[in-house]
Amino acid sequence: MPLLRITALNEYTHLLVWKITETFDELFTSVALRDVSLARLESMKAESHQKGFLGVRRLLMEVGYTDYDLYYDNFGKPHLKDGKHISISHSNDFSVIVLSEENIGADLEILKEKTLKLAPRFMDVSHLQNLNIEEQLKKATVVWGIKESVFKIKNEVGISFKDHIFENDFTLSDKKCSVELRFNNKIECFDILFDFIEDYVFVCAFEKK
Repeated sequence: MPLLRITALNEYTHLLVWKITETFDELFTSVALRDVSLARLESMKAESHQKGFLGVRRLLMEVGYTDYDLYYDNFGKPHLKDGKHISISHSNDFSVIVLSEENIGADLEILKEKTLKLAPRFMDVSHLQNLNIEEQLKKATVVWGIKESVFKIKNEVGISFKDHIFENDFTLSDKKCSVELRFNNKIECFDILFDFIEDYVFVCAFEKK
């Protein structure tokens, strides 16, 4: 199953989801890669990472782009040559991209027990009170995705998930919340949208206007 869905997150922003069921060879022969991308692909040790990388390129093709339209800055942040904002994530069986006229950051995380065990290291665990174990796992994973997404927008050395990025409490049914980044004597605010795709959490952060 290639393209799973295209979803409008707002008037200017679209999420594209690719469920990876193809073999590596099927994906590889379906895309054209720049030399630098081919070298990056070959440097990846895990086939799941390689297929996620190729899945992103297939998603680009669905909206009229190719690998040749995509480049990365010195901090590893992806950009499109036409100036449209893009954020990329992939995890195991899924690749996602978000395209927008706004600066955005997106993250995709699979639900796994380790995230909940590590929660005290990156979030306010009081936000997990009065939830059952399944809900705690989902919420902790959303929070991790929130912090990854905000970091992808700012991409500054020294930002700590626990010490600098603070989510306002939310319920899983909200599928949205707000966040503050308190860093370098400045407070910046972000709006968050999140959703669940099978056993995965998708999160997208927007700079608050």
